[in-house]
Amino acid sequence: MHAGPTGFRNAPVTRTLVITSAVLSVTSAVSGRPRRLGLSYQDTFENHDLLKAIPSVFAFSSTPELVAGFYLLYYFRVFERQMGSNKYSVFVLFCIIVSTFFEILASALLKADSNILASGPYGLIFATFIPFFVDIPVTSRFRVLGINFTDKSIIYFVGFQLLLCGWKWSFIPGICGVLAGFLYRVNAFGIRRLKFPKKVASVVSRLFMSSSTSSTRNSTANIRRNARVPYAGRRFQNYPSVGHISMPEPPESSITTLVSMGFDSNAARQALMRARNDLNVATNILLEAQTRSV
Repeated sequence: MHAGPTGFRNAPVTRTLVITSAVLSVTSAVSGRPRRLGLSYQDTFENHDLLKAIPSVFAFSSTPELVAGFYLLYYFRVFERQMGSNKYSVFVLFCIIVSTFFEILASALLKADSNILASGPYGLIFATFIPFFVDIPVTSRFRVLGINFTDKSIIYFVGFQLLLCGWKWSFIPGICGVLAGFLYRVNAFGIRRLKFPKKVASVVSRLFMSSSTSSTRNSTANIRRNARVPYAGRRFQNYPSVGHISMPEPPESSITTLVSMGFDSNAARQALMRARNDLNVATNILLEAQTRSV
C-alpha cells in the first residue's frame, strides 16, 4: 500500500487542515488550557458556549494524540487526490458538521458535567476510515509471530491508538466520526453529488491549489510526452506503443488502484492506455513521469 507522492502535492485541503490543527494545538498548549478544549454538557447546554466547538474540532489536547492524528491526516491525503479537492472539501465539511452534531447529542445523553470529550479532528479522521476500509486495496500480506498482517495494518493500529488516547472520552468522538463517514458513504441527503460552486472553488484554488494544479499539469504533460517519445534506457525501451490501434477503455478497478497510490486519475488513465492496461507497466510510467517533473 502506497500513499502516493510525498508532501502535499495535489492535496491543498489536507495541507490546510494539518496547518490549522497544528497552530491551534500549539496555541492551546502554550496557553495552558489544552484539556479544556473538548465539548462538554455544561459548556454546550448550560453555558451555551457553542463557539467552543470550533477549536474543539481542530486542536488536539496531548502529544500522543497530535502525533497519531497528524500521521493519519497526512496519510489520508490519498482520498483528496482520489476525489479531487472540491469534493474532498465537501466530504470534510460534512463529516465535521455531522460528527460534531453527534458529539453534542452524546454529551446531552451522558450529561457528564465534569467530563469533557476529547478535542481534535477525531470526527474527520475516523470518518475517513470508512473509505479506507472499502476502497483501499490490500497489496501485500505477511505474518509476524504467527499473526497475519496486511500493509493496511499499521493504519488501523495507529487509529486504534488514537481511539484509546482518552479512553471513552476519545472513543465517543471516534464512533461519531465513523457514523458520519457511513452516512457519507451511503449518500445520505445526496451529499456525494454535491460540489462547491465554481466561483467558490476558483477562489479557493487561487489561495491553496496553484502549486498542486501546476504539478498535476506537469505530470499529465509528461505522460503525454512519454506516449510520443520512446524512453531512454533499457528499463523502459520495451514499453508497448499504442500508436493508432484502438485500445479498450482501462478498467475502473485499475484506475482506482493507481489513484489510491496517489496518482491523478487522468494521468492514470493515460498511463494505462499507454501500457495497454498492464497495471505494473502503467505504474512505472507514472513513477517515471513523476521523477521527470520534479
